[in-house]
This record gives sequence, structure tokens and C-alpha cells, in this order.
Amino acid sequence: MSGYVFEARGVGVRFGGVRALTGVDLGVRAGEVCGLIGPNGAGKTTLFDVLSGIRRPDRGRMFLDGVDVTRRSPVWRARHGVRRTFQRRQLFGQLSVADNVLVAQEWRGGGGGLAADLLAAPGRRARERARRERGEALLAECGIGELGPSYAGGLPAGRGRMVELARAVADRPRVLLLDEPASGLSETERERLAAVVRRLAGEEACAVLLVEHDVAFVMELCARVVVLDLGTVLAEGTPAEIRADPLVREAYLGPR
Repeated sequence: MSGYVFEARGVGVRFGGVRALTGVDLGVRAGEVCGLIGPNGAGKTTLFDVLSGIRRPDRGRMFLDGVDVTRRSPVWRARHGVRRTFQRRQLFGQLSVADNVLVAQEWRGGGGGLAADLLAAPGRRARERARRERGEALLAECGIGELGPSYAGGLPAGRGRMVELARAVADRPRVLLLDEPASGLSETERERLAAVVRRLAGEEACAVLLVEHDVAFVMELCARVVVLDLGTVLAEGTPAEIRADPLVREAYLGPR
């Protein structure tokens, strides 16, 4: 048994005659923060597209708790706890910040159907209150609690990123895929991001896989790092092992 909550085995993706991914094996365990690094064009975002179900691989399989989910849709994966953020902001600009976070929980419904809606049933009200309280707590944890009533569309890049993080974790993910989450963040926001990720892994046993070009941020936050180069896994290990690997230094990190 690998012990992985979420795993890719032998994943391959081609774009015409170009091989974007070739035989990629990658997994992440509950409570683990794993970093995925590599030069531009290494295939990192393509791999995230495959893991989240946006792109179906030409070969290889994905497993969630040991069950093959290769043909499952992005919606199915999201509803079973596989959540993702994107390189480009994906906010609902005409909704408030609070509603951006709330919408991530709405798919579960309110319970009681139409009758409960019309009668404002106590159970429905309690569920709605609990969801809003969780959203408020997450926004506060992300350092943007005061922005709840604000429209999301006008936020600067860093604060928009933090709203996306709060939305991605509002429904308690089992697997969290973060695509360049530190991009555009201030130093204070980076510290908050790291704190939220550590808490999710430590307290909620969330498996976190993040792509990030800020190598120092990755090495400080992640217990394990995977290096992707030209669509293949070049190296895997602890931050210290990755820093010392001559192949990694030649392909990505550069000389000491």
C-alpha cells in the first residue's frame, strides 16, 4: 500500500506530436504538504488539469483512496473532496467576498427541499448560519475578514488569491491542489497562506499539493518536493535532498 490519499500512476499527455507528460507517478498523503516545482513548460499545470479532471490523460490512471477515478468528472472529484485553485483568478466578480466563499458549500443543499425554503424551516436556517459562520472564520484566518461585504471583482491580486483560498477550503477538502498560490501576495499574505495550509494539513488531515515558482517558499512549507522537467519526474525527496541533487540544480535551481 502506498498510503496515498490521491495518486497518479503512469500519466501521459500529448498535444499533437508534443509529449507534455510522460509516465508521471505522483501521490500525496493525508496531512502532507507536497511541493511540485520545475521550469516553465515542465508540465506542472497540465498535471494539475489531469488530477482535477479537467483534462483526461492519454494514458495512466488516477486513484482516490485506492479507487480508480480516472474517468470521473471535475464536478465529481470536487464533490468528493478534491479541490483546486488556478493560476489566473477565478472569482465571481459580481458577488460579495462572503458569497464567493458561501457558494462553495451550496451544492450540498439546505435540506428539506422547496417546502423548507418557503417555510424558512429552523433546520434550513441553522445550516445556512453554520455555513456563513465558517466562511467568516476562514476569511478572518486569511486576513480579509473585513472584506466580506465587498464585491470580489475589484480586489487587488493578493487579496483575490486569499478569497480563492478561503473558497477552496470552505467545504473541508480532502485533497487541495494549489496552483501558484503565492503569486501576487505580500509577505504578510504569504505568511497567512502558509499558516492556513499548515493548519489544514495538521488539523484537518488535508493532503496538499502545490505548484509554486517561489522555491524558497516551497522549501520552507513542504515536507516533500517533486521536481518535474520536460514532462517527467526528475527527482523527489525532502527539501534538503532536492537542494543537493545535481540533476535538479542543473535543470532548475542553478549553481550554488
